[in-house]
Amino acid sequence: MEEKQQRHFVLVHGACLGAWCWYKLQPLLEAAGHRVTVFDLSASGVDPKSLNELRTFTDYTLPLFKVMDSISPDEKVVLVGHSLGGMNLAFAMEKYPQKISVAVFVTAYMPDTVHRPSYVLEQTPPQDSLDTQFIQFGRPEDKLTAMFFGPKYISRMYRLCPPEH
Repeated sequence: MEEKQQRHFVLVHGACLGAWCWYKLQPLLEAAGHRVTVFDLSASGVDPKSLNELRTFTDYTLPLFKVMDSISPDEKVVLVGHSLGGMNLAFAMEKYPQKISVAVFVTAYMPDTVHRPSYVLEQTPPQDSLDTQFIQFGRPEDKLTAMFFGPKYISRMYRLCPPEH
């Protein structure tokens, strides 16, 4: 009989979400015998940082870096990112290539190696954002932007989810 290989999945949420968004996938992976790590990126979910404490996308990604730092040198994880989480995956892939067996981009932004990372975000057609608000914060020289999904965007994005979810 073939023995199943246990994998360690590190799940990275998208913008305006938190670790909670993996509440259906996490138990399925665990029931199949896999190890799963979920966490909140900076100023997301229940992470105590406020947006005003962030100065760079690296600051936003620090919780993922902490998770990756905790992975033993002989272990390789399956890194999964959703939506904006793809940008965090790209940062981690560059910093920890020896700790990642594969990266999975689930309807996620995937930066290339030619342009600066924000290029992929800048190519998103404005009409795709519907009523999402983009608000500048922090120091003007930091050029930081927060996004807040509006009701139209949420109803389009989650149209297949029952209201109780």
